[in-house]
Amino acid sequence: MKTDFSTRFHLINSKINNKGLAPIYMRLTIDSKRIEHSISRRIEPKFWNKRSQKVMGTNRDAVEINTHIDNLKHKLNKIHQRMVDEDQYISSKSMINILKGGGKKVRFILEIFNEHNKKTDLLSGKDISVSTAKRYWTCYDHVKQFIEEEYGLEDYKLRDIDYRFITKFEFFLKTTRKCNHNSSLKYINNFKKIIRIALANQWIDRDPFYNYKVQFEAVEREYLSAKEVETLYLKELHFDRLKIVRDMFVFSCYTGLAYSDVEKLSKSDISIGIDGKQWISIKRTKTNTRSSIPLLPIAKEILNRYAYDPLVIKSERLIPVFSNQKSNAYLKEIAMLCGITKPLTTHLARHTFATTVTLTNGVPIETVSKMLGHKSLRTTQHYAKIVDRKVSDDMNVLEEKLKVQSKKSKNKSVKNS
Repeated sequence: MKTDFSTRFHLINSKINNKGLAPIYMRLTIDSKRIEHSISRRIEPKFWNKRSQKVMGTNRDAVEINTHIDNLKHKLNKIHQRMVDEDQYISSKSMINILKGGGKKVRFILEIFNEHNKKTDLLSGKDISVSTAKRYWTCYDHVKQFIEEEYGLEDYKLRDIDYRFITKFEFFLKTTRKCNHNSSLKYINNFKKIIRIALANQWIDRDPFYNYKVQFEAVEREYLSAKEVETLYLKELHFDRLKIVRDMFVFSCYTGLAYSDVEKLSKSDISIGIDGKQWISIKRTKTNTRSSIPLLPIAKEILNRYAYDPLVIKSERLIPVFSNQKSNAYLKEIAMLCGITKPLTTHLARHTFATTVTLTNGVPIETVSKMLGHKSLRTTQHYAKIVDRKVSDDMNVLEEKLKVQSKKSKNKSVKNS
């Protein structure tokens, strides 16, 4: 039996996709027996050189594909030599098997992603938030669409994922999916977790994220001033739906609770604290961390206002709450009535608690971080930067006062002389 092998790279024009790209296949022949193997690359037929079995041109795609073809040839030579040295049975099928992964099961990214998400769904609302579980499925859909449109494949081999795959995926998110920079990087981080699972299970032996750096852009978060909160709270509203949403928003301004936490807040979440006063003690929906917040007078007043509301009594909740979508729509209406130009959303109340209600009034950042349920102080420090602007404004006022005082002192000194 002859064991010398030959390879031929060619296009399968019958499998051209809707973008006009044909898949490149490698034909491996040993002892007149051949096997066809997809190299997971596509190209426009007009750029393929049948004679050289390479892509014409020097652009990035051409260089990458031609390098990939050379690497496959090199790997096959090494596989063949090792099999000869070890006196193994050599066939086109056995060589392709080793090329695919040394006889090991070939793992695919969407397959692993799907398995991860199904497990995540079982933990949804327990170890992780419902929104986080949904985000992983959204990321899965993005990766699936990217693989289909960029490579014309139903799935993609784990071991073929490299730095270029990741940067292409980021570009896809920002262009095709029209995600902003920070949203794109959040999806990249979701994807990165799947890669870490693959590394931990030794399904891949190199980290494609090794040289990839994630740099989020700083986002300036809006918040209400003390005057705006007062205007909102005292505004005479004539519709119950607006009153309920306004009270829910103001309650969040004085507790720092996110919409999802206010929605589920029940009587069992109110307890007597170490100081003998009422506290809210709740596990945050998003991070599953414990938040302990003393009830301030205005927050307590709002709870008392709805103590006998039929919806509250029936549901055991402390405040009647509309859906987040409706609440945000009603808040825009309330903002117009109050003459507030800032884009009111349910989450803006949480930012207002962190800045206007606590940090600006001298509450230590460590205390604010604990009440907000942040896992890291670094998350809370973003609000401290916002408060720095307030410090700057206050110092400018002080500077002007000192100038006036200095001027008066000089005038007094002149008169005495």
